[in-house]
Amino acid sequence: MNRKLIALFIALVMATAVLLLACEAQHEHPAAAETPAITKAIAVMHPTEGHTAHGTVVFTATPEGIKVVAHIEGLTPGRHGFHVHEYGDCSAADATSAGGHFNPSDAPHAGPEAAQRHTGDLGNIVADENGVAHLEWTDKMMSFSGPHSIIGRGLIVHVEEDDLTTQPTGNAGARVACGVIGVARP
Repeated sequence: MNRKLIALFIALVMATAVLLLACEAQHEHPAAAETPAITKAIAVMHPTEGHTAHGTVVFTATPEGIKVVAHIEGLTPGRHGFHVHEYGDCSAADATSAGGHFNPSDAPHAGPEAAQRHTGDLGNIVADENGVAHLEWTDKMMSFSGPHSIIGRGLIVHVEEDDLTTQPTGNAGARVACGVIGVARP
């Protein structure tokens, strides 16, 4: 009987010690509490092999949606498909490692204003005669959390214009620039 009481006492002391350590760990590590909401993200665009396109794209949370501000240089003049892709992986020389368009809802490919489209369908970015493109757009479908989160996804600029109808890619051709969308300082 004494052995049972001693074993019970030891088990009780051990359980109390574990609880105290857990409580202490919570107080020492406030970062383990709640992570603040993401309000801004950025993709630094790098050229794929044989191309010169480069720039930055900033994504900012607004009450109207995610505001996209893109500045890309080194493009041929004209329209270029512009999409968020499945994977934040630009390791392949042609950026095919970024996968297809980001499409968590299994929707058809379309333009950025369509009611049903890939989350990643951003339409086209237009380069001027100097190969410089600037775009400002507020998107109501993308988000920084949940199933439509673009954080950690790839961002691609294509060599051709997105026709906004050909399934599933818009017939925009090869990839001339790739970046990974990461959390930015607010």
